[in-house]
Amino acid sequence: MNVLVINCGSSSLKFQLINSDTEAVLAKGLCERIGIDGRLTYQPAGGEKEVFEKAMPTHTEAIQFVIDALTNEKTGVVKSLDEIGAVGHRVVHGGEKFAQSVVITEEVKKAVTECNDLAPLHNPANLIGVEACEKLMPNTPMVAVFDTAFHQTMPEKAYMYGLPYSYYEKYKVRRYGFHGTSHSFVSKRAAEIAGVPYDQTKTIVCHLGNGASVSAVLNGKSVDTSMGLTPLEGLVMGTRSGDIDPAILEFIAKKENLDIEGLMKVLNKESGVYGLSNGVSSDFRDLTAAAAEGQKPAQIALEVFAYRVAKYVGAYTAAMNGVDNIVFTAGIGENVVQVREEVCRYLGFLGIEIDNEKNAIRGEEVVISTPDSKVKVMIVPTNEELAIARETVALL
Repeated sequence: MNVLVINCGSSSLKFQLINSDTEAVLAKGLCERIGIDGRLTYQPAGGEKEVFEKAMPTHTEAIQFVIDALTNEKTGVVKSLDEIGAVGHRVVHGGEKFAQSVVITEEVKKAVTECNDLAPLHNPANLIGVEACEKLMPNTPMVAVFDTAFHQTMPEKAYMYGLPYSYYEKYKVRRYGFHGTSHSFVSKRAAEIAGVPYDQTKTIVCHLGNGASVSAVLNGKSVDTSMGLTPLEGLVMGTRSGDIDPAILEFIAKKENLDIEGLMKVLNKESGVYGLSNGVSSDFRDLTAAAAEGQKPAQIALEVFAYRVAKYVGAYTAAMNGVDNIVFTAGIGENVVQVREEVCRYLGFLGIEIDNEKNAIRGEEVVISTPDSKVKVMIVPTNEELAIARETVALL
């Protein structure tokens, strides 16, 4: 079966068409600037990347252009929509309502809408993508795969905040966690590489990208994760602050004359390694280059990032009373040698020994610890689209 995987943002739409039997990517692409002017990037397997400027007032037009590209006589990879057996949609927030992927119904869409307050930038866009596909592909089954679902196995002691319990009862204020599709995919693959049953392993996954999170996966279940009610909590990230003293908000609000909206903009868009580096960049390629040139703010940003990751790894080792595998994934985790090296330097107490030659590898699946290391450390490239396709096929 061919599965179309859709990941909708407020003004963008990423897609892949995957053959679920071979797990080969038949085509992939991106619609950008939806609602502004519109641009479609499309690449069939083994073919050249094509870029088209197309007016996309809404996501419906974007989906239509994706379908047109996939069925195009010259560069298309299917002859008609009949060859697409299902559509898997990434949905960011499922709250407590969804602990697993589901076939999309009107009731499911209503429940997702009720979670919009928890992800106001993402969930409405995800639903727009669902409804656009339903309009153009009314007879094709749709599946929702939630970023938060994998972490619904966390115990209360891990997800409750030290706030009045009434806030949880009334508003469901708790830790939910994100990147669940990635954490699930990567932790399963790590168990396969280690040659140990998934339900008999203690794995810490470091999903390090512009958005970054760490999870503790005990015997195949997430028992803790660094992101919280929103993706702002946890690690220092590209432009997000991560954990801070909440009283800083009042202090800065008075000093800078900022309201809540202004504060949230600072925390989400102007902080993280971007803010720490004094505006050098949120891109680690730029940061490492600037640090190599002796720019101290960039050096500090890199050190803070690695230190925070190491602290979470240490905490989750305690939470699981040990660790078998530590896995690096996502853009930074897979490609930034220095970050992996710095994080592992803090973890000598676990008996970790790194093979520097293997750690120099970028973007490939590889065990970077030595045979004598007491904990396996590895790079496992994440593949959220494939994970969504697998979830979709499993349900249908």
